[in-house]
Amino acid sequence: MQQVWHAWGNVIIAAVLAVPLVVIAIRLLALRRTRDGHPFPVRTAVADVVMTAGTAPWIWMILTPRAGDSSVSLIPLADLWMVLHGSGETSFVQVGGNLLVFAALGAMLPVRSARFASLARVAAVAATASLSVELLQYGLRLGRVSSVDDVLINTAGAVLAAAVTRRWWASQIADGIVPR
Repeated sequence: MQQVWHAWGNVIIAAVLAVPLVVIAIRLLALRRTRDGHPFPVRTAVADVVMTAGTAPWIWMILTPRAGDSSVSLIPLADLWMVLHGSGETSFVQVGGNLLVFAALGAMLPVRSARFASLARVAAVAATASLSVELLQYGLRLGRVSSVDDVLINTAGAVLAAAVTRRWWASQIADGIVPR
């Protein structure tokens, strides 16, 4: 884990220091939406800010350049197989990190809008976002591997996070509380 701290400690510190700013942003956005007569000011403010703040550090990490050549891996599960047969720490960091990239998005998207209140729609949004990030990695020549496995694992993480919050958003939809 020392390697993770050395590589990403600055991102971790920035994310932790951002927590008070996230709370302030939620409060200010909710106040503005209340003032503007929005029907669900607090709920949508929480969802919007958490989706953004929970995804931004991961995107920062993913789009940070590295030494080396950029490459593409289009064979599903090939990279995952290699990672899982490497060291336990590397497997944990790679798979765990990829599961978390769009977890905040997956958890909050159906909370934000009933239009996304299905795991299939969350998967579609997450897959599109993940594919966009992988294309950016390759197009910007960041010295990273753009992998179909990353898209699959990022999408799975978003869907799992949506499933974890499903009880909350499904009950809110049934009660007519979630905005369309």
